[in-house]
Amino acid sequence: MIIKNILYCAQGALVGIGAILPGVSGGVLCVSFGIYEPMMEFLTHPISAWKKNSKIFIPFAIGWVLGFLLLAKALELLFSAAAPIALMLFLGLICGTLPDLFKSSEKNDSQKSWTSFILSLALAYLFFHLLENGETVTIAPSFGSYLFCGFLWGLSMIIPGFTSSSVLICLGLYEPITAGMAALDFSILLPMLLGIIVTAFAFARLIHGLFQKHYTVTLRIVLGFVTASSLKIIPSSFNDPLSFTIALICFAGGFSAARGMDLIKDKQENK
Repeated sequence: MIIKNILYCAQGALVGIGAILPGVSGGVLCVSFGIYEPMMEFLTHPISAWKKNSKIFIPFAIGWVLGFLLLAKALELLFSAAAPIALMLFLGLICGTLPDLFKSSEKNDSQKSWTSFILSLALAYLFFHLLENGETVTIAPSFGSYLFCGFLWGLSMIIPGFTSSSVLICLGLYEPITAGMAALDFSILLPMLLGIIVTAFAFARLIHGLFQKHYTVTLRIVLGFVTASSLKIIPSSFNDPLSFTIALICFAGGFSAARGMDLIKDKQENK
């Protein structure tokens, strides 16, 4: 039990960090670590889901808070100094969990067509490409703009692959938000958290209903988003051969860590 709690806490910290780093989606990491469906269930039926999954939620939530408020700033500095290396680390974490996710998509109906995955992958990749190459505008920081930031972060939890940080950079709100979080400025944190909560609860029922009625198709649509997001964060250039080598090592380390966490968790569950 202690080992599983440590794993869930570590995964929560990674999701919290991923939620704030540009190009990385916290929702994708939730899917990768198997917390996405329980999270949707909790947002739809909080009491029953808490009774069912509290042993997962408590350590995961502790890790998420630590990652989001404490570790994200340090990772942001690393990201600024060596973005390709940081991206390859998170890409490795995501890719390391994909084999189990694709296997899960076949457990209910292995004969189901993969059309939903292909269409989701193509449309999501196009959407992320248009978002990445959109025009940059500036919005003045205010209660309403921070509430809107929370709305975007809530969407990034519900829609795996949607990176709220990239949108916030385009709107000129990323720096004030991260500075406010680093300083624990509640005039920024409170409206942002309000936006996250309202958005998450508003859309969770729809997603949870789709998983209940059309599990295989819905999971493959989500996997299309995850795969498209992963393709978009692959670095296109490196400063030198040494940076490329370090990036590959980080990818391998992230991949191995994700596979190792999955294997340990499976063994614990089998016990």
